[in-house]
Amino acid sequence: MPFFRMKHTFLVIGFCLFVVSCSVTFFLMPKADEIDLPAMFDHRHGDSHDNVRKDIGDVVAEVDQITNDPIPNLIPNDFIPKDPSHRSEMEQMEKLHQKAIEDARNAIEHQQPTTTLAVLPADDHIQISDRKYDFTRGAPTDPDVIEKREAIKKMMQVAWNGYKKYAWGASELRPISKGRHTTNIFGNADTGATIVDALDTLYLMGMTDEFEEAKKFIQTLRISARSDLSVFEVNIRFVGGLLSAYAMSNDHIFLEKAKEIADMLLPAFNTNTGIPYALVNPSTGKVHNWNWASGGSSILSEFGTLHLEFAMLTQYTGEPVYLEKVMRIRDYLQNKDKDRGLYMNYINPQSGAWGHRHVSLGALGDSFYEYLLKTWLLSGKKDATARVMYDDAVAALEKYIVATSQGGFTYVGEYRNNRLEPKMGHLACFSGGMFALGAKGSKDEAHFMDLGARIAETCHESYDRSPTKLGPESFQFNIDREVTAIKQNDKYYILRPEVIETYFYMWRLTKDEKYRRWGWEAAQALMKNCQVENGFSGLRDVYNINLVRDDVQQSFFLAETLKYLYLLFSEDDLVNLDEWVFNTEAHPFPVQSS
Repeated sequence: MPFFRMKHTFLVIGFCLFVVSCSVTFFLMPKADEIDLPAMFDHRHGDSHDNVRKDIGDVVAEVDQITNDPIPNLIPNDFIPKDPSHRSEMEQMEKLHQKAIEDARNAIEHQQPTTTLAVLPADDHIQISDRKYDFTRGAPTDPDVIEKREAIKKMMQVAWNGYKKYAWGASELRPISKGRHTTNIFGNADTGATIVDALDTLYLMGMTDEFEEAKKFIQTLRISARSDLSVFEVNIRFVGGLLSAYAMSNDHIFLEKAKEIADMLLPAFNTNTGIPYALVNPSTGKVHNWNWASGGSSILSEFGTLHLEFAMLTQYTGEPVYLEKVMRIRDYLQNKDKDRGLYMNYINPQSGAWGHRHVSLGALGDSFYEYLLKTWLLSGKKDATARVMYDDAVAALEKYIVATSQGGFTYVGEYRNNRLEPKMGHLACFSGGMFALGAKGSKDEAHFMDLGARIAETCHESYDRSPTKLGPESFQFNIDREVTAIKQNDKYYILRPEVIETYFYMWRLTKDEKYRRWGWEAAQALMKNCQVENGFSGLRDVYNINLVRDDVQQSFFLAETLKYLYLLFSEDDLVNLDEWVFNTEAHPFPVQSS
């Protein structure tokens, strides 16, 4: 672009940062009696990162546009003003932070930025703290809460012991027939998916013996399926689960295995657009998409749910290839034309053409939006581009797929061919927590907290209207039957976590006791209807009191459902949301230190 425009942009951004820096120094400098020394030294993942950065003289940097430079997070995530007089200053800082995001938005619109990378050379590793994460933190003191949390831990013990006894090394357990369950997303091979998915849950619950058993399995883990593996599922469960275990235990074997498995997925990214194929054969390296996916398209929720894990791999290993892959995806989507700002669920990875006109916050779309927000959070709120993309996407979603039924229930429907279907999936119930989590940093915090609460209410209603008190896979909003599944193939429940996930976020962000109450209702329903002698099984019809179980204990039940329940009845110190970000499989990653 012309030199005078570039010079003007530099001056504007430099002035904004100068104002923010001066404001922080003036308003937020603590008094001597306000300094919390223990808190200052309790950042378990910041010390080693800072030390490495001080010693590095050969940082590799590709800076294509000034607008993608990360905006510094000038206020520590855990800063709490102890002097009430500082509240107005904090509000002013929120406004300054919002202005920085707006500056980034304006720069994006006018300059079409490309990738900005700043990563370590391959021979330098960013190590996490020498200490292991303290899983004893966050213990409740209320006897009733303690009792409920212990009951949830016992559920985990039942699920783990059944798997260990009858399906060790298999992807999942069949708890009723006492056998192994394979699935096509893992190439119908024994992959140990349940072991990997359960690692951080075992750790957080203090099940140290079981964690050590799992680690011994990981040491010999080899994914040697001769058929296709899902890039998305392997990423969120295996790469994500192993990276989270590494972040908590500081045991390098987990990072080694995460990298080994991620490398196996890289051939899928060799496309004209950088958008990966859905499936890769680890034996042959051949890649392709699901044959049912809109003429050979890749799926938004799959290729859009790689950023957190691949960014963490680059951060931990210093190898730029992982971050480069996901940044290329994001850059392509950012610059691609979007009708009314909507992201369609399908896109051709070679031509870049959108597929069927279908938009969803449930299956096929969901975690793409989640990862835009969480990329911003994982960066310590420095990746302003991710935040702008999230805000713009949410604005379009609110306009076209968020609706209110005649009965007053807020829901997110399915938008097909310019028409909204009054139907919401269980998967979409995660969005209540997402909207609430993204409220701070938005233009209207109160609005998005309220939106999250209304969606939580709707999803709770889908559970409460079922005699089993568990919700169906999807539910309709018809005049005579609202928040209820009508078709038989919508009535099943496969131990999904999304409703409980939203309860967890809403509890953490509001401290409204109803979310703990609703969570305990769900836990009781699981114990009553899904627990069998050797584990937990899904239900084929949540409206049938004569229970018909599906005989599958999903790996995500241990990774997500039980973890969110356990954290719901723990204090905030255990996986503090200012310090950790959950991937879409509930594997927590440490927020980058400012």
